[in-house]
Amino acid sequence: MPSRPDPKEIEAALLGGEARYTRAEAVRLAGASPEFSSRVWRALGFATRSEDAIAFTDSDVEALRVTSRLLENGVVDEEAAIRLARAMGQTMTRLAEWQTSILSTIPMEREGDTDGGRLNTLASIAEGVLPDVEVLLLHIWRRQLAASAARRVAFMESTENAAPTYFPLAVGFADLVSFTTLSRELDEMGLAEIVEGFESTATDIVASGGGRVVKTLGDEILFVANTAKQAAEIALRLSVGVTTHIDVPDVRVGVAYGPVLALLGDVFGTTVNRSSRLTSFARPGTVLVDEALAELLKDEESLQVEPVRPRHAHGLGKLQPYALRRTFEPVPPQG
Repeated sequence: MPSRPDPKEIEAALLGGEARYTRAEAVRLAGASPEFSSRVWRALGFATRSEDAIAFTDSDVEALRVTSRLLENGVVDEEAAIRLARAMGQTMTRLAEWQTSILSTIPMEREGDTDGGRLNTLASIAEGVLPDVEVLLLHIWRRQLAASAARRVAFMESTENAAPTYFPLAVGFADLVSFTTLSRELDEMGLAEIVEGFESTATDIVASGGGRVVKTLGDEILFVANTAKQAAEIALRLSVGVTTHIDVPDVRVGVAYGPVLALLGDVFGTTVNRSSRLTSFARPGTVLVDEALAELLKDEESLQVEPVRPRHAHGLGKLQPYALRRTFEPVPPQG
């Protein structure tokens, strides 16, 4: 009968070797200061280990050495290094959990296999695909970094008031209507299928429209787009596209345009808050936009924006929403 794999064996397989060093030994070998090393380790999201615990591998030492070298060479200062470590740690934590969940669902057990056998097989697959995944991960990161840098340069050139982390964007929210009710009616597996279907379909729609998904929140996604036209097309496709692809409730969308503060891969500010409020005001299957976006879209022949009843939004005052629709094509004459 297969036994459950030892977590230390999995760690050794994925990290290229067993843990060999205490924290003090790893810090000494890396040539880093203890204080800086502790800050980096916490920023990466790893648990604090006791001083005498053998918990660090050769790859941990090398990673710490590289980070310290960047600091010593003046490439980044200590605060920037910690912010980079925190950004990578949070991103990689979610990626690792997501990948483990996907691998866990792959049919790979024979009839009669125990959980231990399945976990052993999972560990073997993870180790086997690691080299290819590393290549893909590096390529995807470089491509995303290039795209992000290009967007940031474009923003800086688009207006005199733009700053590296503060510039105008179209910001949109899309959420599933009556998700709370749905969560009471479905079991965990059924609810998970709905959420994953919503996120995957919505992400495809945003990406194909030239936008970017900032984050997903189960029954809601936050996306951004560079231009008003891109945001409008994405919003309209989301309002009907998700229900076309998967069996979910209606989707409602709110989009606003204006300056945002872009930090740590997220966006903040009044524009984001307006977009969220507009989403809560929208009826199922509809799109509401703010006055700034409506003004930018008024000359688009394929789209129409119409004012609807003004609403009061807590913390934002009175909002004038506009309903966004596609322009109806004239019916050709008969006969």
